[in-house]
Amino acid sequence: MNFEFKISNFESIKNFRMNESKNKTKYDLEERTALFGENVISLCKRLKITTVNRSIVSQLVRSSTSIGANYMEANGASSKKDFRNKIYICKKETQETKHWLRMLSQAEPTYKKEIQVLWKEAQELTLIFGKIVSSLKQ
Repeated sequence: MNFEFKISNFESIKNFRMNESKNKTKYDLEERTALFGENVISLCKRLKITTVNRSIVSQLVRSSTSIGANYMEANGASSKKDFRNKIYICKKETQETKHWLRMLSQAEPTYKKEIQVLWKEAQELTLIFGKIVSSLKQ
């Protein structure tokens, strides 16, 4: 796997899916969820931690990195039911991440545009995981 790709500034975040290596596509969910977690961590590392944002940042890092971890677990699922449950957890964690991103944009208005980019990616992941769950029910 290629872990060289990191986000260091806002401009890079806007284009992170398009700049992945030639072997990766935006449909590689394992890589995409890992990059999403890394991008959230990168943003949070740049923030000055205050009493207002401390718990928001902590919750955001947990939920955003949990998406990729649960997706990895889903890929190793022992049954279709186990896979569906893990994907559903991915969807729930992504929705929680959207909430914390919204709260962070209120607490850190100078990062609002960057947070919006991350929120849009979280929304896309929510839709993807939702579609996987609904297609497994059929």
